Amino acid sequence: MDRAKVVACVIALSAASCARRPAIFVGSKNFTEQVLLGEIMAQQIERRLHVPVGRSLNLGGTLLAHEALVKGDIDLYPEYTGTALTAVLKQPLEANGPAVLEKVRSGYARRWRLTWLAPLGFNNTFAMMVRGETARSGNLSALSQAAAAHAWRMGIGYEFRQRPDGLDGLLRVYGMRTAGDPVTMDLGLLYQALESRKVDMIAANSTDGLVSVLDIAILADDRHYFPPYDCAVVVRDDSLARFPELREVLEQLSGKLPDRVMRQLNYRVDGAHEQPSQVATRFLAVTP
Repeated sequence: MDRAKVVACVIALSAASCARRPAIFVGSKNFTEQVLLGEIMAQQIERRLHVPVGRSLNLGGTLLAHEALVKGDIDLYPEYTGTALTAVLKQPLEANGPAVLEKVRSGYARRWRLTWLAPLGFNNTFAMMVRGETARSGNLSALSQAAAAHAWRMGIGYEFRQRPDGLDGLLRVYGMRTAGDPVTMDLGLLYQALESRKVDMIAANSTDGLVSVLDIAILADDRHYFPPYDCAVVVRDDSLARFPELREVLEQLSGKLPDRVMRQLNYRVDGAHEQPSQVATRFLAVTP
């Protein structure tokens, strides 16, 4: 091959390599819902903006994902308003959803030049759950009713015991009694413990996939103890400037993921063992 052809090949390969290099990086934390949301956002950008998207999913916990966003290792990731308020901004609990969103929006914009887009439509808050038969037999629909009924054998995750919006505050606000010390376990074991009657009440998440298929009742937080955890995309301002259509493309997902839909999507990954990429593709195929 002569020199001119070699140079042409090198230029072509270099151009192809540059063309494949991700223009936008989407991140997520390290649990099913986050990975699934990250994949939905990545595919949404690919199909609407037609640019290559890198995926940095399963980054870890809140502070790791936030640090990656601030440093510019990723351009965006999904976050929850209550988590941002308490864990990132270190501000007191707040029950008013719109007020929390405004506080995190202003705080993130002022300190890090990060923008919170319109919420996706679901609130993944802590949720106290009992077996369906327990709720029906006791005519229980709210936490205040459960607190007045009797002491509960409770199952909780490790984090729930220590969080400012966790166990101690719940017991205090509702005057709830426990039958012995609450059993602390991995989150994945909570539903099994409830079904097998090792515990009678669990502290889980409102958008867990198993809620959509098991006979479980979520007790209403009628004293508004838990802060809102509305999920939204957080994106770097310089990324929005580089891609003027990015905001509109991402906000096409706003409001399209109510609690019921998020539970179903989570179950397809955790319960039906589908790949997050497959679940994301099928969701977007039927989403305008």
